[in-house]
Amino acid sequence: MLEVELVEADVDREVGVPRMVLRELGGSGRLLTIFIGGVEMHAIQLALEGHEPPRPMTHDLFRDVLGELGSVLERVVITELKESTFFAELHLSSNGQAKLVSSRPSDAVALAVRVGCRMFVTEDVLDEAATPPPEAAADEVVEQFREFIDTVNPEDFAS
Repeated sequence: MLEVELVEADVDREVGVPRMVLRELGGSGRLLTIFIGGVEMHAIQLALEGHEPPRPMTHDLFRDVLGELGSVLERVVITELKESTFFAELHLSSNGQAKLVSSRPSDAVALAVRVGCRMFVTEDVLDEAATPPPEAAADEVVEQFREFIDTVNPEDFAS
């Protein structure tokens, strides 16, 4: 299990679909993009901005219910990727007992942002679905170009 941070929740410019992007803390800083619903994207954005609505929205309500019941959201874990669908768990503690609740990753992150708990992704999910950070991808292109320059001959361009 590797800790991640939320980098952004917005609409992907290439495909026009709401998404959230998580970055691996430590390690190589891989990025995990998960496409989400527009309502969840908006809920995450509001929480990041510190906006408190006059009436609680769904994730605010769930946070408040947890507090009233004496439960604490300890961490969120994105556990699995199955047939292009991500799965997550809420790790709760209540009266000294640990509880697990299945969740969609977008709802889990929307709640985590509201309570300030840590977020994690299993290594298997990151290995399968994460991409290298942009600077690592650029380094790879530069290395490939260097290899090309080292092996190219002027005769390769003659017609």
